Amino acid sequence: MLPWESTSEPDTALAATVRATSLGKLVRDDVLGMILRGEIKPGERINEPDVAGRLNVSRVPVREALRELESSGLVEARKHAGVFVRKLGAEEVRGLYELRALLDGFCGRRAATLPGSERTALADALDASVARMQEAVDQGSVSAYYAENLRFHWLTVEAAGNAALTETYRNIVQKLHLARLTTLAQDTGMRTSIQWHRDIAAAQRAGDAERCERLLADHVLDAHQRLAAGNDSPSPTEP
Repeated sequence: MLPWESTSEPDTALAATVRATSLGKLVRDDVLGMILRGEIKPGERINEPDVAGRLNVSRVPVREALRELESSGLVEARKHAGVFVRKLGAEEVRGLYELRALLDGFCGRRAATLPGSERTALADALDASVARMQEAVDQGSVSAYYAENLRFHWLTVEAAGNAALTETYRNIVQKLHLARLTTLAQDTGMRTSIQWHRDIAAAQRAGDAERCERLLADHVLDAHQRLAAGNDSPSPTEP
Protein backbone atom coordinates (compact mmCIF):
# COMPACT_ATOMS: atom_id res chain seq x y z
CA MET A 1 0.00 0.00 0.00
CA LEU A 2 1.25 3.50 -0.82
CA PRO A 3 1.47 6.12 1.93
CA TRP A 4 -1.44 8.25 0.75
CA GLU A 5 -3.84 5.42 -0.12
CA SER A 6 -6.78 4.41 2.01
CA THR A 7 -7.37 0.82 3.09
CA SER A 8 -11.15 1.25 3.11
CA GLU A 9 -13.56 -0.43 0.72
CA PRO A 10 -15.35 1.56 -1.99
CA ASP A 11 -18.37 3.57 -0.83
CA THR A 12 -20.79 0.94 -2.18
CA ALA A 13 -19.30 -1.66 0.17
CA LEU A 14 -19.65 0.47 3.31
CA ALA A 15 -22.59 -1.48 4.74
CA ALA A 16 -20.92 -4.84 4.08
CA THR A 17 -17.75 -3.94 5.95
CA VAL A 18 -19.26 -2.12 8.92
CA ARG A 19 -19.42 -5.30 11.04
CA ALA A 20 -15.64 -5.72 10.91
CA THR A 21 -14.57 -2.08 10.93
CA SER A 22 -15.68 0.90 12.99
CA LEU A 23 -17.76 3.51 11.20
CA GLY A 24 -15.32 6.15 12.37
CA LYS A 25 -12.43 4.43 10.57
CA LEU A 26 -14.43 3.97 7.39
CA VAL A 27 -15.46 7.62 7.39
CA ARG A 28 -11.91 8.70 8.17
CA ASP A 29 -10.51 6.72 5.25
CA ASP A 30 -13.14 8.15 2.94
CA VAL A 31 -12.48 11.76 3.98
CA LEU A 32 -8.72 11.15 3.91
CA GLY A 33 -9.01 9.93 0.33
CA MET A 34 -10.92 13.05 -0.67
CA ILE A 35 -8.29 15.28 0.94
CA LEU A 36 -5.33 13.51 -0.64
CA ARG A 37 -6.97 13.45 -4.07
CA GLY A 38 -7.45 17.20 -3.77
CA GLU A 39 -11.25 17.00 -3.75
CA ILE A 40 -11.23 18.98 -0.50
CA LYS A 41 -8.42 21.50 -0.84
CA PRO A 42 -6.08 22.92 1.82
CA GLY A 43 -7.88 25.76 3.58
CA GLU A 44 -11.35 24.46 2.69
CA ARG A 45 -13.95 23.56 5.30
CA ILE A 46 -15.10 19.94 5.58
CA ASN A 47 -18.89 19.87 5.53
CA GLU A 48 -19.95 17.33 8.18
CA PRO A 49 -23.60 17.03 7.05
CA ASP A 50 -22.48 16.42 3.46
CA VAL A 51 -20.06 13.68 4.50
CA ALA A 52 -22.69 12.04 6.73
CA GLY A 53 -25.33 12.20 4.01
CA ARG A 54 -23.07 10.87 1.28
CA LEU A 55 -22.06 7.85 3.38
CA ASN A 56 -25.49 7.45 4.97
CA VAL A 57 -24.15 7.61 8.52
CA SER A 58 -24.86 9.84 11.50
CA ARG A 59 -22.63 12.80 12.33
CA VAL A 60 -21.15 10.95 15.31
CA PRO A 61 -18.69 8.79 13.28
CA VAL A 62 -17.95 11.82 11.09
CA ARG A 63 -16.84 13.78 14.14
CA GLU A 64 -14.84 10.79 15.36
CA ALA A 65 -13.13 10.58 11.98
CA LEU A 66 -12.33 14.30 11.94
CA ARG A 67 -10.85 14.13 15.44
CA GLU A 68 -8.53 11.35 14.28
CA LEU A 69 -7.51 13.33 11.20
CA GLU A 70 -6.87 16.35 13.41
CA SER A 71 -4.58 14.29 15.64
CA SER A 72 -2.56 13.31 12.55
CA GLY A 73 -2.13 16.96 11.59
CA LEU A 74 -4.09 16.85 8.34
CA VAL A 75 -7.06 18.94 9.46
CA GLU A 76 -7.66 21.60 12.09
CA ALA A 77 -10.74 22.50 14.11
CA ARG A 78 -11.51 26.20 14.42
CA LYS A 79 -13.78 27.32 17.22
CA HIS A 80 -17.25 28.28 15.99
CA ALA A 81 -16.10 27.78 12.38
CA GLY A 82 -15.75 24.05 11.78
CA VAL A 83 -12.99 21.69 10.60
CA PHE A 84 -10.67 22.70 7.78
CA VAL A 85 -8.00 20.95 5.72
CA ARG A 86 -4.69 22.33 6.91
CA LYS A 87 -2.32 24.56 4.95
CA LEU A 88 1.30 23.81 5.83
CA GLY A 89 3.69 26.71 6.29
CA ALA A 90 7.26 26.81 4.96
CA GLU A 91 8.83 26.05 8.34
CA GLU A 92 6.66 23.01 8.91
CA VAL A 93 7.45 21.73 5.42
CA ARG A 94 11.17 22.19 6.09
CA GLY A 95 10.90 20.27 9.34
CA LEU A 96 9.03 17.44 7.64
CA TYR A 97 11.71 17.16 4.96
CA GLU A 98 14.43 17.03 7.61
CA LEU A 99 12.63 14.24 9.48
CA ARG A 100 12.02 12.39 6.21
CA ALA A 101 15.71 12.60 5.40
CA LEU A 102 16.54 10.85 8.67
CA LEU A 103 13.93 8.13 8.16
CA ASP A 104 14.81 7.53 4.52
CA GLY A 105 18.49 7.30 5.40
CA PHE A 106 17.83 4.80 8.17
CA CYS A 107 15.63 2.68 5.90
CA GLY A 108 18.26 2.79 3.17
CA ARG A 109 20.93 1.48 5.54
CA ARG A 110 18.63 -1.32 6.68
CA ALA A 111 17.69 -2.20 3.09
CA ALA A 112 21.34 -2.46 2.06
CA THR A 113 22.06 -4.94 4.85
CA LEU A 114 19.23 -7.35 4.06
CA PRO A 115 20.18 -11.01 3.52
CA GLY A 116 21.35 -11.74 -0.03
CA SER A 117 18.13 -13.05 -1.57
CA GLU A 118 15.98 -10.37 0.08
CA ARG A 119 18.38 -7.62 -0.97
CA THR A 120 18.38 -8.89 -4.55
CA ALA A 121 14.58 -9.00 -4.66
CA LEU A 122 14.38 -5.43 -3.38
CA ALA A 123 17.07 -4.31 -5.82
CA ASP A 124 15.08 -5.80 -8.70
CA ALA A 125 11.95 -3.98 -7.51
CA LEU A 126 13.84 -0.68 -7.21
CA ASP A 127 15.34 -1.08 -10.69
CA ALA A 128 11.87 -1.77 -12.10
CA SER A 129 10.60 1.34 -10.34
CA VAL A 130 13.41 3.44 -11.86
CA ALA A 131 12.51 2.05 -15.29
CA ARG A 132 8.91 3.18 -14.80
CA MET A 133 10.19 6.60 -13.73
CA GLN A 134 12.16 6.80 -16.96
CA GLU A 135 9.03 5.98 -18.94
CA ALA A 136 7.24 8.81 -17.16
CA VAL A 137 10.12 11.18 -17.96
CA ASP A 138 10.06 10.15 -21.63
CA GLN A 139 6.30 10.74 -21.74
CA GLY A 140 6.56 14.02 -19.81
CA SER A 141 4.08 12.72 -17.24
CA VAL A 142 4.71 14.46 -13.93
CA SER A 143 1.83 12.68 -12.19
CA ALA A 144 3.09 9.22 -13.21
CA TYR A 145 6.62 10.12 -12.14
CA TYR A 146 5.40 11.46 -8.81
CA ALA A 147 3.46 8.29 -8.01
CA GLU A 148 6.36 6.03 -9.00
CA ASN A 149 8.79 8.14 -6.99
CA LEU A 150 6.68 7.62 -3.89
CA ARG A 151 6.49 3.89 -4.64
CA PHE A 152 10.29 3.67 -4.87
CA HIS A 153 10.75 5.17 -1.41
CA TRP A 154 7.91 3.15 0.05
CA LEU A 155 9.59 -0.08 -1.08
CA THR A 156 12.65 0.85 0.98
CA VAL A 157 10.58 1.88 3.99
CA GLU A 158 8.68 -1.41 3.98
CA ALA A 159 11.96 -3.32 3.69
CA ALA A 160 13.08 -1.82 7.01
CA GLY A 161 10.44 -3.93 8.73
CA ASN A 162 9.58 -1.37 11.42
CA ALA A 163 5.83 -0.85 11.84
CA ALA A 164 6.14 2.28 14.02
CA LEU A 165 8.53 3.90 11.56
CA THR A 166 6.25 3.00 8.66
CA GLU A 167 3.27 4.71 10.27
CA THR A 168 5.31 7.82 11.08
CA TYR A 169 6.63 7.92 7.52
CA ARG A 170 3.14 7.54 6.08
CA ASN A 171 1.93 10.53 8.10
CA ILE A 172 4.87 12.68 6.98
CA VAL A 173 4.40 11.87 3.31
CA GLN A 174 0.66 12.50 3.51
CA LYS A 175 1.26 15.96 4.95
CA LEU A 176 3.90 16.78 2.35
CA HIS A 177 1.47 15.59 -0.33
CA LEU A 178 -1.07 18.07 1.05
CA ALA A 179 1.46 20.86 0.64
CA ARG A 180 1.99 20.25 -3.06
CA LEU A 181 -1.46 19.42 -4.36
CA THR A 182 -1.52 22.71 -6.26
CA THR A 183 1.72 22.00 -8.16
CA LEU A 184 1.31 18.42 -9.33
CA ALA A 185 1.19 19.40 -13.01
CA GLN A 186 4.59 21.12 -12.98
CA ASP A 187 7.88 19.47 -13.89
CA THR A 188 10.37 20.86 -11.40
CA GLY A 189 13.16 18.32 -11.65
CA MET A 190 12.27 14.85 -12.93
CA ARG A 191 15.60 14.38 -14.73
CA THR A 192 17.61 15.46 -11.70
CA SER A 193 15.51 13.30 -9.41
CA ILE A 194 15.79 10.12 -11.47
CA GLN A 195 19.59 10.10 -11.28
CA TRP A 196 19.39 10.14 -7.49
CA HIS A 197 17.14 7.08 -7.65
CA ARG A 198 19.48 5.22 -10.01
CA ASP A 199 22.39 5.82 -7.63
CA ILE A 200 20.35 4.78 -4.59
CA ALA A 201 19.21 1.57 -6.30
CA ALA A 202 22.79 0.73 -7.28
CA ALA A 203 24.05 1.27 -3.73
CA GLN A 204 21.29 -0.92 -2.34
CA ARG A 205 22.06 -3.72 -4.80
CA ALA A 206 25.76 -3.52 -3.91
CA GLY A 207 24.97 -3.74 -0.20
CA ASP A 208 26.76 -0.45 0.46
CA ALA A 209 24.83 0.59 3.58
CA GLU A 210 26.74 3.79 4.28
CA ARG A 211 26.37 5.09 0.72
CA CYS A 212 22.72 4.08 0.51
CA GLU A 213 21.95 5.91 3.76
CA ARG A 214 23.83 9.03 2.68
CA LEU A 215 22.29 9.12 -0.80
CA LEU A 216 18.73 8.82 0.48
CA ALA A 217 19.17 11.48 3.15
CA ASP A 218 20.94 13.85 0.75
CA HIS A 219 18.33 13.23 -1.93
CA VAL A 220 15.49 14.29 0.36
CA LEU A 221 17.38 17.37 1.57
CA ASP A 222 18.27 18.27 -2.02
CA ALA A 223 14.59 18.11 -2.91
CA HIS A 224 13.83 20.62 -0.19
CA GLN A 225 16.71 22.88 -1.23
CA ARG A 226 15.40 22.97 -4.78
CA LEU A 227 11.99 23.75 -3.37
CA ALA A 228 13.31 26.59 -1.21
CA ALA A 229 15.19 28.04 -4.17
CA GLY A 230 12.07 27.91 -6.30
CA ASN A 231 8.60 29.20 -5.60
CA ASP A 232 8.08 28.12 -1.97
CA SER A 233 5.89 25.21 -3.07
CA PRO A 234 7.16 21.62 -2.67
CA SER A 235 8.50 19.97 -5.80
CA PRO A 236 5.69 17.76 -7.13
CA THR A 237 8.10 15.11 -8.35
CA GLU A 238 9.71 14.58 -4.96
CA PRO A 239 8.22 12.37 -2.24
